Amino acid sequence: SSISITPPISNMVQSHGWGVTYTSTQICAVKGSSVEIRCTYTYPPRINNETIEVQKRLWFTKLQQDVPVDLKTDPNYDARVEYYFFRNNSTLRITDLRESDSAQYKFRFETNYRSGRYTGSPGVTLLVTVTLSGEIVEGSSVTLTCSSDANPAANYTWYKEDDQKPLSKDSQLIFSSIQSSDAGEYYCIAVNDLGTKRTGHNIIIVNYAPKLPSVSVSPSAEIVEGSSVTLTCSSDANPAAKYTWYKNNDRKPLSESFQLGFSSIQSSDSGVYYCKARNKLGMMTSRNKLLDVKYAPKFLSLSVSPSAEIVEGSSVTLTCSSDANPAANYTWYKEDDESPKASGQNFTITDIQPEHSGSYYCVAQNSRGHQNSILQLDVVAGQFDAPHS
Repeated sequence: SSISITPPISNMVQSHGWGVTYTSTQICAVKGSSVEIRCTYTYPPRINNETIEVQKRLWFTKLQQDVPVDLKTDPNYDARVEYYFFRNNSTLRITDLRESDSAQYKFRFETNYRSGRYTGSPGVTLLVTVTLSGEIVEGSSVTLTCSSDANPAANYTWYKEDDQKPLSKDSQLIFSSIQSSDAGEYYCIAVNDLGTKRTGHNIIIVNYAPKLPSVSVSPSAEIVEGSSVTLTCSSDANPAAKYTWYKNNDRKPLSESFQLGFSSIQSSDSGVYYCKARNKLGMMTSRNKLLDVKYAPKFLSLSVSPSAEIVEGSSVTLTCSSDANPAANYTWYKEDDESPKASGQNFTITDIQPEHSGSYYCVAQNSRGHQNSILQLDVVAGQFDAPHS
């Protein structure tokens, strides 16, 4: 049997821990603009003591021989589609929208479990329009008016597409402060004793400045030097936002993409990062995201104090230092002696004797690795004058 389920109409469908939730069920956008469609998906961590892992994720609008056609392989979307995945979230971004992009978009994921495949149905309906009667900005007042020639006079009822609940039983549908969630297709029905008439669709597209951008890091685990790391900036905006990345207090942009990637991250890349999302209606800056790159000890150095000739009976301190994250722990050894002589950055020998001469080495170690360094210590025997008779 298969866990892939086609459920009744709902923006969230779940079965035994399997599910897909879409943030919107209907999106309207203008031809030539960009759009982002988002969802969250869930699945059981284990089935019959088998750990469940996601192996494939994709967005699609159509089937070919009952198999979903990945938008990234669909020539109709040639280089206009981007996917973003972070933990159990996915974002589909489509640029340079065309009227032919109007469709129902669904997210699907497949796991290593023999029947562990899931498609979120019915998906998200995208409607791409060519022109608008005027730009509608979030927070503004909008009125839809329905009129008809009828005798006796008609009664009117307003509806939103895919919602059978009446919104208004008046000739006007008024939004005193329209919100992004009000975007969609509306129609009215005129009724009198002699019949019923339904209007065509009135498409409302609400434009708004970017909301507070979120910054995510992938992988979300500890960041290790030399690994591949991607920062992603995401903001709810219409028209879709354009993104710019910055580090610390440097005003020079690092990237003008929604993602900032490091193919082999270095310790020097540690720091505070943030992004700015902007469209024609405004700009919003994300909260800071700290990148803390972990790495094994390096640039190990040893020093002796005093640095002058070491004389028998004097006090000598050996110091070990390194660059490491997290900070290194230090252990001191004498050559040919497996037992540690001291721990810590400093190793002090008071009343030093000739038998203390030899090679000493320091081991710097943290959770990412270790490094050794060695130095030679030569103790000069003291000179004593013979007693006078």
